[in-house]
Amino acid sequence: MSLLELFLKGGVVMYPILLCSLIAMVVIIERYLVLRRANTDAGQFMMKLRSVLQKNDISGAITFCSKTDAPIANIMRKGLSKYPDGPERVREAIENAGKEEAFKLEHRLSILASIAGIAPLLGFLGTVTGMIGAFRTIQELSGAANPSDLAGGIWEALLTTAFGLFVGIPAYAMYNYYVTRVNRTVFEMEGASEEFIDLARSGKLDSAPTGPASESTATARSDDYFSRKP
Repeated sequence: MSLLELFLKGGVVMYPILLCSLIAMVVIIERYLVLRRANTDAGQFMMKLRSVLQKNDISGAITFCSKTDAPIANIMRKGLSKYPDGPERVREAIENAGKEEAFKLEHRLSILASIAGIAPLLGFLGTVTGMIGAFRTIQELSGAANPSDLAGGIWEALLTTAFGLFVGIPAYAMYNYYVTRVNRTVFEMEGASEEFIDLARSGKLDSAPTGPASESTATARSDDYFSRKP
């Protein structure tokens, strides 16, 4: 019996389970691409950034950060653009940028967690409705039903549970994997942010960018939140 035939025998509950599997697959692929982009060696990046800042070249540091499409680079760029306004403005810009980047990393993970819980429950729902049908058969036969009268309906009812678990288990595993990666990336962002803030407070960055080097288009969205503040 093919997979399609098994799917059709599972009944109407199989369609929402299929929808859950499609959504989970899209979220898993999309989050993989986002987290792969965010996978930057924070230590190596900060070492290169410090080598630029040692030349008191703020505009060059902003340009260097702009060449890297990663959360740490975006945070440092926002902080550097506010350096002429003082250390407190730098810290505020970095915190706001950190909230935004953390929100981007965590985005849609809640959908994956929901599917991990909903898909098995849909499977159990299909099994329960199938068992109800089996007991109705017993009632209609006045209790004289033999095992062959019930076996077909019961195994078909159990198909929904199997398909629900088949969708829910990988979704839950990928959710935990992505949460671990997000936490590690956020931890690296916090460490790099603290290092840069200490550098700004120590006065080692004593030259401001010359010309229009600061980012006028870099804005921090205050409605986002940083999962763990520095």
